[in-house]
Amino acid sequence: MTADETLMRVALEEARAAAEAGEVPIGAVAVRGGAIVARGQNRVLRDVDPTAHAEMVAMRAAAEAIGNYRLVDCELYVTLEPCAMCAGAMIHARLGRLVWGAADPKAGAAGSVVEVLNHPRLNHQMAVTSGVFAEECGELLREFFRERR
Repeated sequence: MTADETLMRVALEEARAAAEAGEVPIGAVAVRGGAIVARGQNRVLRDVDPTAHAEMVAMRAAAEAIGNYRLVDCELYVTLEPCAMCAGAMIHARLGRLVWGAADPKAGAAGSVVEVLNHPRLNHQMAVTSGVFAEECGELLREFFRERR
């Protein structure tokens, strides 16, 4: 298993924990120098906070852990393509690299709906790897919503 796959497995653990808490199952892991510095999962319902997406939770915790809001030397692994809000926060944080699992055809801001990340007119560009365990990440979401219908 590659490092990307190993770390996406950890993000999937966070997504499953979110589902158990009744949240949309999205998980994220922030990594610096190959070590996990923070984890995040959707917390919008538990925190009554529309910004508490898994990516935002993980980036806030990572910034706190490293003592800097700039995440230049960090990587973020997330089970779903980020939305425009999360993508914007990644740009402002100067995130070094993003790895995501399933595409989001309704709100994805890394190419599925809009291209916020690496837009040529923005001041920060980052490495992006997509589709790591895409089927498993997507199936977790589909199963969650099937159970609620």
